[in-house]
Amino acid sequence: MSRLRIVHTSTFRYTDPVVASYNEARMTPLSHPGQVVLESRLDIHPQTWTHDYRDYWGTHVTAFEVLAPHRSLVLTAEHVVEVAERPGPSSTVGWDVLRGPEVRDRLSEHLAVTDATEVPQEVVDLAQAAADGLEPAAAAEAVCRALRDEMEYIPGVTTVHTPATEAWTKRTGVCQDMAHLALGALRALGIPARYVSGYLNPDASGEVGATVTGESHAWLEWWTGEWTGYDPTNRVRAGEHHVVLGRGRCYDDVPPLRGIYAGPQTQDLVVQVRITREA
Repeated sequence: MSRLRIVHTSTFRYTDPVVASYNEARMTPLSHPGQVVLESRLDIHPQTWTHDYRDYWGTHVTAFEVLAPHRSLVLTAEHVVEVAERPGPSSTVGWDVLRGPEVRDRLSEHLAVTDATEVPQEVVDLAQAAADGLEPAAAAEAVCRALRDEMEYIPGVTTVHTPATEAWTKRTGVCQDMAHLALGALRALGIPARYVSGYLNPDASGEVGATVTGESHAWLEWWTGEWTGYDPTNRVRAGEHHVVLGRGRCYDDVPPLRGIYAGPQTQDLVVQVRITREA
């Protein structure tokens, strides 16, 4: 088990004053099996009112508005989270169950194609070849590995809004591209899968008390009898170095900040994530 202190700061700077902004922040983790939130706060400057709620997907959302003119907006989320290794699935189902009406009705939203997760036939063919002869749980991991083998991790070549098809054409991308491609491939095979946003502690063997530069990260969970987390970028099961913020169909359901503002079109964004292992 790891106890991690995470400080996530997002700073927006504008060339001219912004008159007003209306926003939703998804920067607060929730407790669930394998993850316990011990402390959590979200500071917003300029100071404003906030309203907290859970969205349709179960993610913690802080809604806020800033009505005073401002040249910068700074959000600082600080959390202390205990994260344990997730055990392997205790039960799995076969293809007959996945293709049955009960699963397809109950998990239809995690089988549907979105603009971000639509994949070309070439990816579907690769997924079918990787899954050939395997039961769903093993097939899901094999598909993720096969796709990752075809992709090169290069920061900056895509954006969070790049569709999976474009990343596949370039054969390059970052974590959300790997997740979107895997989601599209798994759903094409009939395996329900969902996008996960959160944080990754990059120093798995870090000393207690050491602070490192962390990162916002994306991975996925598939359902083959129960939800199983897998990080296709790093080719590992999601474990004690993964902190979940939110889940949805794709990135569009869980952006850290979404909103509109009245003011200049140009802006500068600086994001910093610092992670300290406390135990």
